[in-house]
Amino acid sequence: MSGVVVTRDGAAVHVRFDNPAAHNALTGAMWLALRDTARAIADDRSVRAVTFRGTGGKAFISGTDISKFADYREGAQGVAYEREIDECMGAVDAIPCTTIAVVEGWAVGGGLNISAACDFRIATPDARFGSPIGRTIGNCLSAASVARIGGAVGASVARRMVLLGEIVGAEELRASGFLLKVVEGDALEAEVAALCARAIENAPLTTRATKETLRRMTFDALPAIEPLIEQVYGSEDFRRGVADFLAKTKRVPDWRGE
Repeated sequence: MSGVVVTRDGAAVHVRFDNPAAHNALTGAMWLALRDTARAIADDRSVRAVTFRGTGGKAFISGTDISKFADYREGAQGVAYEREIDECMGAVDAIPCTTIAVVEGWAVGGGLNISAACDFRIATPDARFGSPIGRTIGNCLSAASVARIGGAVGASVARRMVLLGEIVGAEELRASGFLLKVVEGDALEAEVAALCARAIENAPLTTRATKETLRRMTFDALPAIEPLIEQVYGSEDFRRGVADFLAKTKRVPDWRGE
């Protein structure tokens, strides 16, 4: 099983991340299934709205399965990994209809990235967002991921999430505009259904043209940062961070900058 479940209700498609034993952390197979699902949606002009949601009500996506990082020995492997993630995320960015993230609980790492790629986000009060990679495994993000997350949450909040490792709550992100609404769990289904219905009513060519314009504004002419990614993923700090994380060490690793 891929761990990505797709259902359809009229002109709306619902995508569910289904790995509750790991708080819906994305495996490699789930990333590829997300990419293929997004491409299939983009090819179907009868789809007018898409929702993304995690199974279980405890997490949207708690991050990515990093177990394969233990085998990384060269920075070039990190460059290849970030390119793979960019390919998957790029497929979500290119969905030409309205996309909605429905966030309950944790949206961390890949969960933050995917929710940032959506046009709208509705969350429950317990939703938490962040990318604390500088306090866990010590890797870095691609230029596209930085642009996507920074553009959605704002540069100052993005800096707090990555440079300080802060986890930011739903109410603060609602006030900043990142979240469209924060609603209690018992009201979530009705809010999502209403938003889907309104999106479906919108002129599809207007939606398509506007989304493509915004996509190009965000991602065209990004800087080439592969040498930076290679330096980070090839470092002793990264290997130390991964080892500590997989060993479930509770402390922040002893970063040495090399």
